Amino acid sequence: MRAWPSSLRFRLTLWYSALLALPLIVFALMSYLVFAKALHDRTDRFIGEALTAVSRELVAERRAAPDMEDAMRTTVEEVRFRDLHIAILDSANHLVAGSTATDAATVLAPEELRFIVYVASEHAWTVASAAGSVRVLARKFVAREHPIVMVGSYPLTDIDAVLAKIRRMFAIVIPLLVLGAATGGSLLAKRSIAPVERSFEQQRRFMADASHELRTPTAILRTEADLTLSREHRSEDEYRASMSVVQDATRRLTRIVDDLFLLARTDSGHLLPRRESFYLEEVLHDATNGVRAMADRRNTHVALGQVVEAPFEGDEDLVGRLILNLLDNAIKYSPDGGQVDVTLSRHENAYEIAVVDAGPGVPLDAQERIFDRFFRVDDVRTRAETNGSGDTSGAGLGLAIARRIAELHGGRLELAESRPGRTEFRATLPAPLGHQRGR
Repeated sequence: MRAWPSSLRFRLTLWYSALLALPLIVFALMSYLVFAKALHDRTDRFIGEALTAVSRELVAERRAAPDMEDAMRTTVEEVRFRDLHIAILDSANHLVAGSTATDAATVLAPEELRFIVYVASEHAWTVASAAGSVRVLARKFVAREHPIVMVGSYPLTDIDAVLAKIRRMFAIVIPLLVLGAATGGSLLAKRSIAPVERSFEQQRRFMADASHELRTPTAILRTEADLTLSREHRSEDEYRASMSVVQDATRRLTRIVDDLFLLARTDSGHLLPRRESFYLEEVLHDATNGVRAMADRRNTHVALGQVVEAPFEGDEDLVGRLILNLLDNAIKYSPDGGQVDVTLSRHENAYEIAVVDAGPGVPLDAQERIFDRFFRVDDVRTRAETNGSGDTSGAGLGLAIARRIAELHGGRLELAESRPGRTEFRATLPAPLGHQRGR
């Protein structure tokens, strides 16, 4: 049983949530502490200023009072502050006088006063009681050579209420923000890793399909070799027939390997097309002439129609491969006695190479995948393999390679039309602004 989720999306969501939650919690904690300290400091200043005022009044009252204790009692009764309780202790820390307070929580017992004076003289101290927290400040004074201690206590009810509201707000807002971050992180992770997951899926499918396609010619080679060596003596015709099978399987195997190598180089970005000047119509003529022998064996006619002068800058070998793959595809799918029409035209700043065959067409549900690697329509595939003679790979890589070559040259390849009796593939390549032959 795994302690950590294996889903990459779930892991990324957790990281998104944690990366937001941790700063939020730290920020909330720091904000809360700073705000609480500011409120307590303000309370301490208020208590300190009140004690200073009481001490001044005590000095003045001492001139009129018969003794120091009367002056203390008179002072704490006459000098009052809202919600503030003031107590005066003598040099022995005995309570001498205390003001009347409306909040009972601010009235501290003599034992508490003595403890506070002992541990927190000149420093503020928060005392918890059943009625609520109290902020206490003790200060030492000398009035007419009489050392005394004044203690001011102020209820923290309002401050505690404000801090409690802040805590409740953080307790609600932070989980909501983290939940929003988790939701957004999940959606972002889904969108971010979708291409990666698709890439892995494509690679797995690619490897499975490649293994399947390579298995067929290698099985033919192994089987034919076993059959040839199973008998000690064979005639020359038998050996020639056997080597013809081996030759066809080897050609197909070589074509598949070459195609896989080309696709691997394009995927890795290592295939950089050369930039050289040539004429597309010449490459088109060479390609159509090169496939006529294969077309004749399949009883198919290749007709080169309208062709324009088309100077182009790119990789001549790769562009020739693009055209050959389109012709190869059209010849394979053409019916017996059919014709493949090829044209080259220019429309504004683009060349269009159209290859049309009279085959059964691509089913509607297969048109979206026609440029996928190793994809073939089953009925056409069967006909091509049973009719073929090893001139083509039959592995379903030709259109994928042709599209990739078009993209490498800044163009595109698309299925322009497909219906029974007519299927047109159209390659569009960028044309230069000027197109006059410069020879």
